[in-house]
Amino acid sequence: MKDASPTSPASGGKFVISRTFDAPRALVWQAWTDAAHLARWFGPKGSTLSTCSLDLRPGGICHYCMRTRDGHEMWGKWVFREIVAPEKLVLVSSFSDARGGLTRHPLNANWPLETLSTTTFTEVAGRTTLTIEWAPLNATEIERKTFDENHDGMRMGWGGTMEQLAAYLSKS
Repeated sequence: MKDASPTSPASGGKFVISRTFDAPRALVWQAWTDAAHLARWFGPKGSTLSTCSLDLRPGGICHYCMRTRDGHEMWGKWVFREIVAPEKLVLVSSFSDARGGLTRHPLNANWPLETLSTTTFTEVAGRTTLTIEWAPLNATEIERKTFDENHDGMRMGWGGTMEQLAAYLSKS
Protein backbone atom coordinates (compact mmCIF):
# COMPACT_ATOMS: atom_id res chain seq x y z
CA MET A 1 0.00 0.00 0.00
CA LYS A 2 1.26 3.44 -0.84
CA ASP A 3 0.26 6.72 0.70
CA ALA A 4 0.21 9.80 -1.46
CA SER A 5 0.79 13.10 0.23
CA PRO A 6 -2.40 14.99 0.97
CA THR A 7 -2.48 18.28 -0.82
CA SER A 8 -4.50 21.43 -0.58
CA PRO A 9 -4.66 24.15 -3.23
CA ALA A 10 -2.97 27.44 -2.38
CA SER A 11 -6.38 29.12 -2.41
CA GLY A 12 -7.53 26.88 0.45
CA GLY A 13 -10.93 25.36 0.82
CA LYS A 14 -10.14 21.80 -0.24
CA PHE A 15 -8.43 18.87 1.46
CA VAL A 16 -7.26 15.91 -0.65
CA ILE A 17 -5.91 12.56 0.49
CA SER A 18 -5.20 9.39 -1.52
CA ARG A 19 -4.10 5.87 -0.81
CA THR A 20 -3.48 2.88 -3.03
CA PHE A 21 -4.69 -0.50 -1.78
CA ASP A 22 -3.64 -3.98 -2.87
CA ALA A 23 -7.25 -4.85 -3.68
CA PRO A 24 -9.52 -4.73 -6.72
CA ARG A 25 -11.82 -1.74 -7.09
CA ALA A 26 -14.98 -3.87 -6.72
CA LEU A 27 -13.86 -4.96 -3.24
CA VAL A 28 -12.85 -1.43 -2.14
CA TRP A 29 -16.17 -0.09 -3.47
CA GLN A 30 -18.11 -2.76 -1.57
CA ALA A 31 -16.20 -2.03 1.65
CA TRP A 32 -17.09 1.66 1.26
CA THR A 33 -20.74 1.32 0.18
CA ASP A 34 -22.15 -1.63 2.17
CA ALA A 35 -23.13 -0.88 5.80
CA ALA A 36 -22.06 -4.32 7.04
CA HIS A 37 -18.57 -3.78 5.61
CA LEU A 38 -18.31 -0.09 6.49
CA ALA A 39 -19.12 -0.81 10.14
CA ARG A 40 -16.06 -3.08 10.39
CA TRP A 41 -13.41 -0.50 9.46
CA PHE A 42 -14.64 3.11 9.07
CA GLY A 43 -13.26 5.81 11.33
CA PRO A 44 -9.95 6.99 12.73
CA LYS A 45 -7.70 4.28 14.14
CA GLY A 46 -9.05 2.96 17.42
CA SER A 47 -12.65 4.00 16.78
CA THR A 48 -15.54 1.73 15.84
CA LEU A 49 -18.99 2.20 14.34
CA SER A 50 -21.57 1.03 16.84
CA THR A 51 -24.45 1.86 14.47
CA CYS A 52 -24.50 2.17 10.68
CA SER A 53 -27.38 2.35 8.23
CA LEU A 54 -26.78 3.06 4.56
CA ASP A 55 -29.21 3.76 1.73
CA LEU A 56 -26.98 3.93 -1.36
CA ARG A 57 -28.91 6.04 -3.87
CA PRO A 58 -28.94 9.74 -4.78
CA GLY A 59 -30.76 11.40 -1.88
CA GLY A 60 -30.12 8.34 0.30
CA ILE A 61 -28.49 8.62 3.70
CA CYS A 62 -25.75 6.89 5.62
CA HIS A 63 -26.25 7.49 9.34
CA TYR A 64 -23.70 6.19 11.81
CA CYS A 65 -22.43 6.41 15.36
CA MET A 66 -18.68 6.39 15.87
CA ARG A 67 -17.38 5.35 19.28
CA THR A 68 -13.86 6.35 20.34
CA ARG A 69 -11.58 4.26 22.56
CA ASP A 70 -12.68 6.22 25.63
CA GLY A 71 -16.36 5.53 24.89
CA HIS A 72 -17.24 8.97 23.47
CA GLU A 73 -19.90 8.78 20.75
CA MET A 74 -20.15 11.03 17.69
CA TRP A 75 -22.97 10.70 15.21
CA GLY A 76 -22.46 11.43 11.53
CA LYS A 77 -24.57 11.61 8.43
CA TRP A 78 -23.89 11.43 4.70
CA VAL A 79 -26.45 12.45 2.09
CA PHE A 80 -25.54 10.97 -1.28
CA ARG A 81 -25.61 13.36 -4.24
CA GLU A 82 -24.01 11.30 -6.99
CA ILE A 83 -23.17 7.61 -7.30
CA VAL A 84 -21.23 6.22 -10.24
CA ALA A 85 -20.55 2.61 -9.24
CA PRO A 86 -17.77 1.60 -8.80
CA GLU A 87 -15.97 4.84 -9.68
CA LYS A 88 -17.24 7.78 -7.65
CA LEU A 89 -19.31 8.89 -4.66
CA VAL A 90 -20.30 12.50 -4.03
CA LEU A 91 -21.94 13.24 -0.70
CA VAL A 92 -22.66 15.92 1.86
CA SER A 93 -21.14 15.00 5.21
CA SER A 94 -22.15 16.41 8.58
CA PHE A 95 -22.25 15.66 12.27
CA SER A 96 -25.67 14.66 13.49
CA ASP A 97 -27.67 13.54 16.48
CA ALA A 98 -29.05 10.04 16.99
CA ARG A 99 -32.20 10.99 15.02
CA GLY A 100 -30.21 12.25 12.01
CA GLY A 101 -30.64 15.98 12.64
CA LEU A 102 -27.68 18.20 11.78
CA THR A 103 -25.48 19.25 14.68
CA ARG A 104 -22.24 21.11 15.15
CA HIS A 105 -18.91 19.33 15.54
CA PRO A 106 -18.90 18.17 19.18
CA LEU A 107 -15.39 19.54 19.77
CA ASN A 108 -15.29 22.58 17.47
CA ALA A 109 -18.25 24.96 17.13
CA ASN A 110 -16.57 26.69 14.16
CA TRP A 111 -16.34 23.53 12.03
CA PRO A 112 -18.50 23.77 8.87
CA LEU A 113 -22.01 22.47 9.43
CA GLU A 114 -21.75 20.59 6.13
CA THR A 115 -18.87 19.48 3.92
CA LEU A 116 -18.84 18.15 0.37
CA SER A 117 -16.90 14.94 -0.16
CA THR A 118 -15.99 13.38 -3.50
CA THR A 119 -14.44 9.91 -3.31
CA THR A 120 -13.01 8.30 -6.44
CA PHE A 121 -11.92 4.70 -6.94
CA THR A 122 -9.37 4.01 -9.71
CA GLU A 123 -8.02 0.53 -10.46
CA VAL A 124 -4.74 -0.23 -12.19
CA ALA A 125 -3.41 -3.81 -12.39
CA GLY A 126 -5.63 -5.04 -9.55
CA ARG A 127 -4.70 -2.22 -7.16
CA THR A 128 -7.14 0.54 -6.25
CA THR A 129 -6.36 4.16 -5.55
CA LEU A 130 -8.96 5.82 -3.39
CA THR A 131 -8.93 9.63 -3.41
CA ILE A 132 -11.03 11.83 -1.16
CA GLU A 133 -11.57 15.52 -1.92
CA TRP A 134 -13.23 17.30 0.97
CA ALA A 135 -14.35 20.94 1.20
CA PRO A 136 -16.66 23.14 3.27
CA LEU A 137 -20.17 23.56 1.86
CA ASN A 138 -22.19 26.76 2.31
CA ALA A 139 -19.69 27.73 5.00
CA THR A 140 -19.08 31.05 6.70
CA GLU A 141 -15.64 32.67 6.55
CA ILE A 142 -14.76 31.43 10.06
CA GLU A 143 -15.91 27.90 9.14
CA ARG A 144 -13.74 27.91 5.99
CA LYS A 145 -10.79 29.20 8.01
CA THR A 146 -11.33 26.52 10.68
CA PHE A 147 -11.45 23.82 7.99
CA ASP A 148 -8.26 25.12 6.35
CA GLU A 149 -6.43 25.32 9.69
CA ASN A 150 -7.27 21.72 10.57
CA HIS A 151 -5.73 19.88 7.62
CA ASP A 152 -3.11 18.24 9.87
CA GLY A 153 -5.83 16.75 12.07
CA MET A 154 -7.78 15.63 9.00
CA ARG A 155 -4.63 14.01 7.62
CA MET A 156 -4.21 12.08 10.89
CA GLY A 157 -7.88 11.06 11.08
CA TRP A 158 -8.17 10.02 7.45
CA GLY A 159 -4.74 8.35 7.64
CA GLY A 160 -5.97 6.17 10.50
CA THR A 161 -9.19 5.46 8.63
CA MET A 162 -7.18 4.36 5.58
CA GLU A 163 -5.04 2.10 7.80
CA GLN A 164 -8.18 0.44 9.15
CA LEU A 165 -9.51 -0.02 5.60
CA ALA A 166 -6.19 -1.55 4.48
CA ALA A 167 -6.27 -4.01 7.38
CA TYR A 168 -9.90 -4.91 6.61
CA LEU A 169 -9.19 -5.41 2.90
CA SER A 170 -6.21 -7.65 3.66
CA LYS A 171 -8.58 -10.05 5.49
CA SER A 172 -11.26 -10.01 2.76
